[in-house]
Amino acid sequence: VQLQASGGGLAQTGGSLRLSCLASGRTFSNYAMGWFRQAPGKEREFVAGISRSGISTYYADSAKGRFTISRDNAKTTLYLQMNSLGPEDTAVYFCAMRFHTAYSVCVDSYDTWGQGTQVTVSS
Repeated sequence: VQLQASGGGLAQTGGSLRLSCLASGRTFSNYAMGWFRQAPGKEREFVAGISRSGISTYYADSAKGRFTISRDNAKTTLYLQMNSLGPEDTAVYFCAMRFHTAYSVCVDSYDTWGQGTQVTVSS
């Protein structure tokens, strides 16, 4: 099984980026998904989660109103649309999957992780 994250890069404050995470090797629709991020010197933190059906989503306070998580089960792809970016959003972003109906905010609840994609927001 593999998760391949992409879409990171350099953005200016107030700009937008769209991250993608392509899953292969498993039945994607059987897994809830999450986005996490890790800034230098900090622990990995939850950003957003989505149920395996895509109906239910949840966001960290830092992401509410700015980020949107979505999935396309037919394309086995997870997305994170990030708007109104700020320097505090600079981090490596990871997608993760868990064999469960619902997402979790806990890092340890996910059993498969992508390699991460760097997001850098300049002020």
